[in-house]
Amino acid sequence: MRIGYGYDAHRFKAGRPCILCGVQVPSEFGPDGHSDADVAVHALMDALLGAAALGDIGKLFPDQDDRWLGADSVEMLRQVMALLADHGYTFGNADITIVAQKPKLAPYIDAMRTRLAQAMETDVVNISVKATTEEKMGFTGDGTGISAHAVVLLV
Repeated sequence: MRIGYGYDAHRFKAGRPCILCGVQVPSEFGPDGHSDADVAVHALMDALLGAAALGDIGKLFPDQDDRWLGADSVEMLRQVMALLADHGYTFGNADITIVAQKPKLAPYIDAMRTRLAQAMETDVVNISVKATTEEKMGFTGDGTGISAHAVVLLV
């Protein structure tokens, strides 16, 4: 068994879509980044790659490469899953925590879990997604950004 941990953070930018775990969350702002800036999927991919000691998303999907400009992070996740399978790994489970003061994410958690489970070809019971605030402290608490943590188990 191999355990991996991932973290990602992005600034918020007005007018950008807020895509988290492959689900568009209604908001007047969204994470800013080279791809679709889905912090939760980015943290998940880093956890998966870390568990297998295969580097990180910056190595696989460098932000200097225009192929990844505006890229769908769920499609990138599918590529990571294929790479893991090529190296003989089987996915066990994932636990993801999204940290943001706003937007409120509770109504979208089930859709996020379902979207990730489909992309990873696993049962939804193997995917946990949670959301929390930092009680108005720091960059996530003052609303200028968002972060995500992920822990995974590979076999």
